[in-house]
Amino acid sequence: MPSFDVVSQVDMQEVRNAVDQAAREIANRYDFKNTHSAVELGDGSITMQSSTEDRLTALRQVLEEKLVRRQVSLKAVNYGDVEEASGATVRQAAALAAGISSDRAKDLNKFIKGLGIKGVQSQTQGDQLRVMSKKRDDLQVVIAELKAGDFDLPLQFENFRD
Repeated sequence: MPSFDVVSQVDMQEVRNAVDQAAREIANRYDFKNTHSAVELGDGSITMQSSTEDRLTALRQVLEEKLVRRQVSLKAVNYGDVEEASGATVRQAAALAAGISSDRAKDLNKFIKGLGIKGVQSQTQGDQLRVMSKKRDDLQVVIAELKAGDFDLPLQFENFRD
């Protein structure tokens, strides 16, 4: 029976490259001189720090440009609140979303069932979703509809089997 998996993953190597490029650009740009701006990649999150909220917004924009250029979806980045840090600076953390949570999986299952395509089944398997059907064309319709839908998380389709 043909099937495919719906996953939500982030290429951490591309994220690391984007953060490194953003840090290099911040070190060289004149408008970031003496603002104590920094961007760092932690374990599953990105931490940005600057002297003012305006500089933090500009820092976030530079980071987003680099992520887009490296083809990392901005849907995978969940920004936290801006908080005060030591030394009269502000800090913001951005979590990287990887995997499909059980709530999101239920929403995706409901969406697939709501398409009304006969013979299409979906089930949650850990942090991914398996979609099965007897007809390959039905699976391609499901992929097209999932791509067109807005689920606030980056979706990839892999492991397509006949």
